[in-house]
Amino acid sequence: MLGGVPRAVEVGPESRYQLTAAQLDAAWNERTAAAMVASPANPTGTLLSAPELAELAEVCRRRGGALIVDEIYHGLTYGVDAPSVLQVADDALVINSFSKYFQMTGWRLGWLVVPSQLVEPAIRLAQNLFLCPPAPAQRAALAAFQPETLALLEERRAEFGRRRDFLLEALPSLGWRIPVQPEGAFYVYADVSEVTDDSFTYCQRMLDDVHVAITPGADFGTYRAERHVRVAYTTGIDRLAEAVRRMARAG
Repeated sequence: MLGGVPRAVEVGPESRYQLTAAQLDAAWNERTAAAMVASPANPTGTLLSAPELAELAEVCRRRGGALIVDEIYHGLTYGVDAPSVLQVADDALVINSFSKYFQMTGWRLGWLVVPSQLVEPAIRLAQNLFLCPPAPAQRAALAAFQPETLALLEERRAEFGRRRDFLLEALPSLGWRIPVQPEGAFYVYADVSEVTDDSFTYCQRMLDDVHVAITPGADFGTYRAERHVRVAYTTGIDRLAEAVRRMARAG
């Protein structure tokens, strides 16, 4: 809306599909205003550690720009906690939402944390872009903080963890390779280059032939997209197992 042009930086399994400080510093130019990363990330489910976040923030600070961190999947991690960038950088911007951990998809309710000097500009933007979230959504979100709701969400997080573990064991039987174990979110990002050189066509074939929906890497960028697919484990293990069996038959 303000004329900014996003530029992607190529990342791979060697950095857990996350942007490093060295890559950010090398990619920065005279027109760069900010860097944006996600932790946990979609489609890979990988995290940035506190030291890595601190290093990214330092590059942005030194370069006179801002660091924006998408923390929408915070809370949905397995065996490890995802640090917030605000633990190491009070000048970063944080995007979050009720849609993932709190599972309020469709309510369009989230929040933005900004440094104090950006509060007033952020309010001006909000007034011109969306005014405020709907009152019913705000009211509904209050239930997310009730003890019984939080207990239910933790049960569901444990179930997500079981589904992740099932897929990490089952998917390699298809000839897929999972170079980096996801630590959060609810996705597995797999390298399928041993079975196809065109993941988009591969996904289309799975959908048409055996009615299994997986997502091609092209939905998440251009770097090695043709060799990757994403699997979401937002359904039960029985259905995931059936999907693996069907894809095995399709070859």
